[in-house]
Amino acid sequence: MSSDYNYDAEGQFFPFFMLTVVSVFTLPLTYNVLKASEELEQTGQRVESDFKPKDADIIDAQRRKQKRKERKIKRIIAVVFGWAAMAYLGWLVYNSEQTRPQLWDPYDILGVSRSASEKEINRFYKRLGIKHHPDKAKPDESKNETMQTINDRWVEMTKAYKALTDEEIRNNYLMYGNPDGKQGTSIGIALPKWMVEEGNRYFVVAFYGILLGVVLPYTLGSWWYGTQARTKEKILHASAANLFREYKEDIEEEGVVNALSVGEEYKETIKSDAGAAKVESRVLASGVLSDAAKAQLKSLDDPTQRKTACLLWAYLGRLDLGDAELEKEKYSVAPTAFLLNNSLSSMTLPFQQLNPLLATYHAAQNLMQAVPPNGSPILQLPHFTQEVAQKITGTQSKSPLNIHKLMALPPSIRRSLCSALSDSQYDQAMKVASQIPYLKLEKAFFKVIGDRVVTPSSLVQLIVKARVIPPGTPEKDIPAVKPADLEDKDPEEGDVDAIKGRKKEKDIQPPLAYGPYFAADHAPRWHVFLADQRAGRIAVPPFTFTAFDKAPFNADGSPTFNMITFRCQFQAPPQVAGFPFTMHLVCDSYIGLDSKTDIVLDVRAVSEADVVESDDEISEPEEDSLAGQLQAMKGGQSQPQKRKLKKIQAVESSDDESDTDGDESDTSATDTETEDES
Repeated sequence: MSSDYNYDAEGQFFPFFMLTVVSVFTLPLTYNVLKASEELEQTGQRVESDFKPKDADIIDAQRRKQKRKERKIKRIIAVVFGWAAMAYLGWLVYNSEQTRPQLWDPYDILGVSRSASEKEINRFYKRLGIKHHPDKAKPDESKNETMQTINDRWVEMTKAYKALTDEEIRNNYLMYGNPDGKQGTSIGIALPKWMVEEGNRYFVVAFYGILLGVVLPYTLGSWWYGTQARTKEKILHASAANLFREYKEDIEEEGVVNALSVGEEYKETIKSDAGAAKVESRVLASGVLSDAAKAQLKSLDDPTQRKTACLLWAYLGRLDLGDAELEKEKYSVAPTAFLLNNSLSSMTLPFQQLNPLLATYHAAQNLMQAVPPNGSPILQLPHFTQEVAQKITGTQSKSPLNIHKLMALPPSIRRSLCSALSDSQYDQAMKVASQIPYLKLEKAFFKVIGDRVVTPSSLVQLIVKARVIPPGTPEKDIPAVKPADLEDKDPEEGDVDAIKGRKKEKDIQPPLAYGPYFAADHAPRWHVFLADQRAGRIAVPPFTFTAFDKAPFNADGSPTFNMITFRCQFQAPPQVAGFPFTMHLVCDSYIGLDSKTDIVLDVRAVSEADVVESDDEISEPEEDSLAGQLQAMKGGQSQPQKRKLKKIQAVESSDDESDTDGDESDTSATDTETEDES
């Protein structure tokens, strides 16, 4: 038996093969391109505002440039070409003439019925011999018949006759589908024959060599090294190494800003020798930097780093550089610096130092709002310049005046302080202020699911209760806090998803951060962490939240005043004691709206938890119930009353030992008076 390889000389099957190959790559790419984006910046709503900064055209151009980097342009082009190729191949498949293989059928060749007996087949074969035998049949010239045609036809009839009458030949037909027995194997290859012809085979080999030896390794290598070259914060590893060398335990916000200039990403967009002296002279003469920051800036030797630092300070000070290219560079450095700052925040966590972490969080706020460190928080509002802010804060006390305090002033006093603004400018500023999602901390406490006290090394949850109350909301419009909203009920025993923290309801994302000078979209993050304020160290690392469990705003933009809950789970200390902490609630997008409160983690002994659990046993039946009467008939009333008395005493003793004055679900002493951080 021999094998015969047949190529697709007529191009009948090759389009099917190519259509399958192209669809394998095109369909997954199409899904990747068309699926809804999961990026928070692509799904959030925006704060409504008609304010346009002076350089709005440059800022919008930079935002479009940032979005183009995220649009998967190469994938979109590949999808377009893929669907075009699939359409062409589909057209070829539809219009190609299909040749179907003919099965060898002796009944069809002889023209007899399949139910015919052998006797009938013999009789019919003899009749065919009279008509079609080569000795009797003559070629029909009208049908272009020849003697060879007649001979071939009679041979086929003879084979068909023997396949139906001869036992051995019939067995060959039944087993192999052919009266001659087992035939050679014919293998069809869905490739055009010209690809294997003598003159073209070298080109085909070269094509496959380039595809598999050059294009595929280059593509995989570019993807692999591209992913390995960046950290999870989406910055280069070289930039992360430079940032690590800039970390200091006493670093402050100004030091963070200068440290953010070490990124390798800037070398792709900033020309170190173009206008560097001009930018530096304007920054040093502006008064934005302190003396220490100026000295640190002058000590930088790398020209790109030095110019980048100057551009960052020019951005934070909203300085006019008087050059279009310099203005583009000024607004382009902020989004990159924001990513670098996120990486620097992560680097501070292993050191457990509080001040460096807060410095990076506050630097993120400064970058988002284009406000220098120690600048007035009211500069976040539209049309508020340094001159307007100085005029307003000059009439106030030395404590920083943030947006919340400004909006808390009576409307007449607030308008008189903002007399430098026109009515339309003032209205725009107040409209933006009323949409800022300021989280007012209502309560914070610790709890352990299923227990009433926190025991050593248990999994404890920090429960934070807060409401979104936009600045300027009248007190009469703010509903009172319901005691039930401040409680946190344990999930049902059978609700495994709730116990493991798998939410069934979809969280609600707040509006995107309002930053008219920031050339990128950003979804605000809230960081919750515990710190030992006296030691200046982080006790529990930050938990980051990007969405709320309840809607903060109605469809018309008005606040809902829903009680929002944040849950932070960690392991309790192994010692039995009271641990005083300061809980920080910090937003990375707005200045001066952070909150902190003192809170005590009261870790009790396991024996105390056992006492509390014994109180939850099945209670005795009531005296006036049927079960109570049966109990009285059996053993009298003294035993139930005695057990009930013991239960009351146990509860009272447990209440006396507890230093909490909240409800029974509270497991720690908390001070819910919040302090606004400037």
